[in-house]
Amino acid sequence: MMRHAILALNAGSSSIKFGLYDLEPSAELQLVSRGKLDLGDAPRLSAKAADGTVQCDRPLAGDARNAGIDALLDWIESELGGRKLIAAGHRIVHGGCEFVEPVRLTPAVIEGLDRLTPLAPLHQPRSLAPIRTLAALRPDLPQVGCFDTAFHQTIDLIVSRFALPRKYDAEGIRRYGFHGLSYEYIAGRLKEISPALAAKRTIVAHLGNGASLCAMRDGRSVDTTMGFSALDGLVMGTRCGAIDPGVLLYFVLERGITGEALQHMLYEESGLLGISGISGDMRTLEASDDPHAREAVDLFAFRAARETAALANTLGGLECLVFTAGIGERSAPVRMAICERLHWLGVAIDEPSNASHAEIISRPDSKVEIRVVATDEESIIARHTRVQGNA
Repeated sequence: MMRHAILALNAGSSSIKFGLYDLEPSAELQLVSRGKLDLGDAPRLSAKAADGTVQCDRPLAGDARNAGIDALLDWIESELGGRKLIAAGHRIVHGGCEFVEPVRLTPAVIEGLDRLTPLAPLHQPRSLAPIRTLAALRPDLPQVGCFDTAFHQTIDLIVSRFALPRKYDAEGIRRYGFHGLSYEYIAGRLKEISPALAAKRTIVAHLGNGASLCAMRDGRSVDTTMGFSALDGLVMGTRCGAIDPGVLLYFVLERGITGEALQHMLYEESGLLGISGISGDMRTLEASDDPHAREAVDLFAFRAARETAALANTLGGLECLVFTAGIGERSAPVRMAICERLHWLGVAIDEPSNASHAEIISRPDSKVEIRVVATDEESIIARHTRVQGNA
């Protein structure tokens, strides 16, 4: 019997993560496969079943992005047990002021999203590329866009506004926040664990190559570290995070750096890579004896702790701290360094639990519950796609 399935795509700079979900007769979604299209120098399609069994691991030929999507569709529909795709969902980084909830992707919507590219010049084109490829390959396949900015629509005006002339706020120059699909998943997971836990004054630390914090109350965003763009806030793999705008003016007015060169430096040459001169990958830096690598890690933790304290002010206190994403889930030293700087807030981390990446890593006497929760953006994309795609 032909099974109906939903594909969730999460496009990045050099890869596209995906999740494939069967739509059960009960209308529940069942994870079938999770994998990645590597689009770098050695393009590859790899996938594992929900239980970790390898289902596919093969090189790709031709144009990596187009060939990768085509190969993925062929593998799903021809080799993976006779499944028929009935909808595809996509993570889209920026929805601007207009797109504040998941939406069916029509040519007019895609054009509107393309106009937001100046707000996310590196991310938006990567989000839209697989949408256009799928539209060309399967023009009748419903596609749904899910926005990283949407979760933060609940933040107050006083939090979202810049101290610029008011006319610019009306034009959409404001703080949006990002990583919203990840935060939406964590909010739902906390509620599953305990409604009382979800109601707590909580800060979620999404720490990966891109990094941000979100202050939540009752599963709703009340503040976040990223703002108008995905450059703001914490130190990241290759992005600078918050920076004095006078530095940018100096680069342009005194050093004569072009806008394009400045954009490349801020997005691609800064952050952990810029400080260390070695790598933007936290794993590489933690394994290095170079003092510049140590400085990069220390600055990452310092900035994360400082911004956590600022968000605790927005919340009026802190009762729960959640670590998620690649670094947050896997780097015990980074978690330790952040929590030690927050001891004055009542954060007390348990070293053995932290070292073993336990679900709860706070000490019994900690005033703040500290958790490690794996994020799952693809499952959120699939849920929204099921609804918006009429699946």
